[in-house]
Amino acid sequence: MSQPIRDKARELLQTGKVNCVIGYERATDGITARPLFVYDVRDVDRLIFDRTCVHNLSRYLRDRRDKMTAIVAKPCDARAINMLLNEQQLDRQKLFIIGVVCQGVNERCWGQTDTRQQVRCQWCRQHVPPVYDFLVGEKPADEPPPAGFPDIEEFEKKSPAERRAFWEEQYRACIRCNACRHSCPGCYCQECFAENLDPAWVGIRIAPAESQIWNLVRAFHLSGRCVDCGACEQACPVNIPLMLLNRKLQKDGIKFFGFEPGLSAEAVPPFATFKKDESPGGEG
Repeated sequence: MSQPIRDKARELLQTGKVNCVIGYERATDGITARPLFVYDVRDVDRLIFDRTCVHNLSRYLRDRRDKMTAIVAKPCDARAINMLLNEQQLDRQKLFIIGVVCQGVNERCWGQTDTRQQVRCQWCRQHVPPVYDFLVGEKPADEPPPAGFPDIEEFEKKSPAERRAFWEEQYRACIRCNACRHSCPGCYCQECFAENLDPAWVGIRIAPAESQIWNLVRAFHLSGRCVDCGACEQACPVNIPLMLLNRKLQKDGIKFFGFEPGLSAEAVPPFATFKKDESPGGEG
């Protein structure tokens, strides 16, 4: 799938339609992939796409929102783009989306080939990006139905005490490095609540109580906005299962509001609007 991406990138740069193409290139270990910013046609052949392309490149778009930019986007990346367009963080007229049909990406392991599919891809059933200007890959005849939330349903079987003990262990592991925040396309506030001193929402010390507030409030801030790309969990150096929190809120968003983020740039997230006929049972 790399050659069609290179051909389109070359065309876009040569015609001046964009002045940068954000995609992937082979990393220095010769096996994995890393983000690549192509400004010169001579660098187009460095572009690749395969199952090692795990990064959500939409994270870089806000820094170029005033410039003509093309981006290589998997379905989860495209959902993030829709989320950012809905929140008026991007200008659609300055963006060219090279969508890629994706059957999932593999676990990332530096210097080694890992053929295990990432867990997030096992739940994903959207192989075609919801938004694109040029599509690479063949559309499947039918998109399979959503896999649901078996991981969340299994976790919900635990008792409240067991769930609390599990998360307390995770909060003790958290080192407050902010890797999750910096990798997430939905975390773009100029001043994060965790850095606000007046009022001081959360202390600066690295301790379970502060880590609990940090992780829970961040998850709530992503409620109705998380596109299930898993970038936060990939970036976490201590392997906290952050998507358990995010997917729980996503599950409830579908149940109570019938809303799944990122499928459309026009659909308004449930917490950005209010309807009188909404009900706790999700039937409104």
